[in-house]
Amino acid sequence: MEKTSTTKRVITKEIFDWVKAIIIAVLIALIIRTFIFVPSIVPTGSMHPTICVNDVILVFKGSYWFKSVERGDIIVFKSPEDEDIHLVKRVAAMGGEMVKIEGGHLYIDGIKQNEPYIYAPMRQDFGPYKVPKDMYFVMGDNRNNSLDARNWEQKGISKDILIGKAVYRLGGLK
Repeated sequence: MEKTSTTKRVITKEIFDWVKAIIIAVLIALIIRTFIFVPSIVPTGSMHPTICVNDVILVFKGSYWFKSVERGDIIVFKSPEDEDIHLVKRVAAMGGEMVKIEGGHLYIDGIKQNEPYIYAPMRQDFGPYKVPKDMYFVMGDNRNNSLDARNWEQKGISKDILIGKAVYRLGGLK
């Protein structure tokens, strides 16, 4: 009888230890996902060839806690037209800068930008447009097939809709 009671205690302790470990793991995963990293599946080709359709990217939410957004950063943010939609774009210009697209090239404050990451030269001209202070002008790398700041009523995004910086790209999901 005593052996059965000891066996039950050992099994109960083992089950309790497993449940405790699972709960701790779930809590850690929730904390990481809520405050640090969030995975995101890219549904469109607007960032092709840098990020392709169905690629999974890791977004670091803390990227801009201690440093500023920089031109060239790939960011994830809430769409300025529908906050339930998250978009991935590259920062092309900062607040106060003059943006102009002419002859397939991007000019910031009159200086032609070197953009080796874009898929093809842009077919349509844009601007000149002065980015409002504390805003960012963003575009996809696949400029001819990207709905971005050029197309929105408000031509830039503010830091308050920024989710984070795309820091790692995993291969696409099949």
